Amino acid sequence: MEEILKVSNLSFSYPSKNIFSEVSFSLRKGEIICLMGPNGCGKTTLLDNIMAILHYDKGEITLMGKPIYNYKRREIAQNIAYVPQIHNVVFPYTVEQVVMMGRTAHLGYFGEPGPKDIEYCNKAIEKVGISHLAKKPYSQLSGGEVKLVLLARALSQNSPLIVMDEPTTNLDFKNILLFLETIVDLSKKENISILMATHSPEHAFFFQSKGIVVKAALMSNGIIKDFGEPEKVISEENIKTVYGVNAKINTEYTENNHKIRSITLLGTI
Repeated sequence: MEEILKVSNLSFSYPSKNIFSEVSFSLRKGEIICLMGPNGCGKTTLLDNIMAILHYDKGEITLMGKPIYNYKRREIAQNIAYVPQIHNVVFPYTVEQVVMMGRTAHLGYFGEPGPKDIEYCNKAIEKVGISHLAKKPYSQLSGGEVKLVLLARALSQNSPLIVMDEPTTNLDFKNILLFLETIVDLSKKENISILMATHSPEHAFFFQSKGIVVKAALMSNGIIKDFGEPEKVISEENIKTVYGVNAKINTEYTENNHKIRSITLLGTI
């Protein structure tokens, strides 16, 4: 499979604090990487480096085989879409107007959206199942609806890579499942690569149970402690070491012998 993103021996620090060092992993076309780790371990800062918002100290990031800093800012925006953890809109935009914002990187400085841009936005809205919300004010949406709108906005960019920063934060169980199921559907049909920071290791198990090629990257104390198949990385020992909690990994089988994994938290250490 084509390599979309490669992070090699990456290090970043602020003047008074080292954030992460020697971080390496790669993401291929159609794959999902779940980037996990406790608060403050450097996940969001790493994503900011990948999107060239911050400039790393050492190492290299390549996007489709080309160093990230050989891209112009607009080109990065065309090739990496972003779903943030929190997004506030002050003005009373409609859902379709917010989704259209994803086309900004493809327009000229004073360009107006054309038929092609409108088509991309309409298809993105349809793909995530929010056509009924298209004319509704974005500010009046529920938390789950907002996340789907942000996903549609990312899809409208028509980028090979989508970066997500804890996109299911503050969602209830049903909306978390709806969002994850939408990602599964998009991954299978669109073959998009996704790098998703998440606080829930079970997300990697969920994607794997749906037949998606998924890797888990476990970040702790400024390094990638483990990287690979979810059943290897998300172990009881790693959860204990990284999160400071005792946990049990459960494995069950459906009637058609389909394997399902889950995590039971037993208590803090």
